[in-house]
Amino acid sequence: MKLVIQKVSHASVTVDDEVIGKIGKGFLVLLGVSNTDDEAIADKMVDKMCKLRIFEDENGKTNLSLADVGGELLIVSQFTLYANCKKGNRPSFIDAGSPDHANALYEYVIEKCKERVPIVEHGSFGAWMKVDLLNDGPFTLVLDSAEICG
Repeated sequence: MKLVIQKVSHASVTVDDEVIGKIGKGFLVLLGVSNTDDEAIADKMVDKMCKLRIFEDENGKTNLSLADVGGELLIVSQFTLYANCKKGNRPSFIDAGSPDHANALYEYVIEKCKERVPIVEHGSFGAWMKVDLLNDGPFTLVLDSAEICG
């Protein structure tokens, strides 16, 4: 599982010219799933993400978590995080999870996040989406389960 976490002042996701998810201060999370991922891995990744201390405290140090600042989440499925660009110029996506498996874990992650974060918005799995954001910092992190859980 791969998460690209962007600390944002606000973010939204649009499908067919309709905003389907919108947040204020928090994290925009692009979520990629592989076929080897499972709920145990998802649990560890959600825990790590929610505990990240990347918001500034009163001294300007990155010392506060999502909960500390009342942050919100916008989670968007992103199979292209598993693109393999080693050969040729056209990416291969064979390392991305199958749609059924990836969607099930995507929904699982959303539900687990809702247990910890009061406002959790999300995109539409498999849809063509437009994501708008104001990256705060900019501050962007990549969490890879191969490193976090391995």
